[in-house]
Amino acid sequence: MTDTATTPPAADRTMAKGTRRPGQPLQRPTLPRRRRKQPAYPVFRVVVLTLTVLLFIAPLVWMVVASLKTNVDIYDPDKTFFFTPTLDNYANVLGRNNYFVFIFNSFWVALCSTVFSLILGVPAAYAMSRFTMHRSAMVVLMARIIPGVSLLVPWYFIFANLRLVGGFGVLILSHMFVALPLIVYLMMSFFDSLPTELEDAAQVDGLTPIGAFLRITLPLSVPGLATAGILSFIFSWNNFMFALVLSGANTKTLPVAIFNFVSYASIDWGSLMSAAVIVTVPIMVIALFTQKYVVSGLTAGATKG
Repeated sequence: MTDTATTPPAADRTMAKGTRRPGQPLQRPTLPRRRRKQPAYPVFRVVVLTLTVLLFIAPLVWMVVASLKTNVDIYDPDKTFFFTPTLDNYANVLGRNNYFVFIFNSFWVALCSTVFSLILGVPAAYAMSRFTMHRSAMVVLMARIIPGVSLLVPWYFIFANLRLVGGFGVLILSHMFVALPLIVYLMMSFFDSLPTELEDAAQVDGLTPIGAFLRITLPLSVPGLATAGILSFIFSWNNFMFALVLSGANTKTLPVAIFNFVSYASIDWGSLMSAAVIVTVPIMVIALFTQKYVVSGLTAGATKG
């Protein structure tokens, strides 16, 4: 006689082997956790960024510190960090050397060259962008690449015969040689990123092509205009070579006026550094308050459509 009570059913035998019942959560085997290794890239990036920042900030810090020292303290290694600050260098630069005139000259030349370059460069960039003038764009790029020192001799010969050397007009024209190609090249990429459907819709509504440019395209190009104008102003403010050759006694700009502290026998380091601080501070303030416009203007032309 067979004892059927001692033999488990097939379902019970399956459960006995470890299969889960309906509704029972699945149990996964627990594995030992491994410690993740910290990648070396973030540490390397921090080190490189720190060294780069120190490399660029160190000359500025030394310039500001030296402007607060006397010439004797500048040459004394024992007073590199511990010294008695003085403002005599700034008094010498701003008071006795009449540097406010040079500041006005630099501001006037930079402002006029930037405004005239925008007036001429923005329509030229729009025409090259919309009518795909690739050859004209290459000519503009070549004008940007040509070193300005190669043009100083013919410029001086021409402007001297026209009796323009020493005036503001020749300085503004020479600075426009640097600003105009820059503005055209930046605005071309910005106009390429703007869709032409907006202008087509404006012309369907009755605007002329010039009206569509002035009322639709130009307001949308404000970030690009701000970027081009700020960079043009900075390049004109810092330009030394053109002003050194083409300026006169009454039209000297700040970079040329700083050169007066360098003589054949000695260098007035204290006044030189204080004048350099005066030149650098306006540009740093402009860059600090307009950096978001510069970044947005440069990145807006990076993508098309």
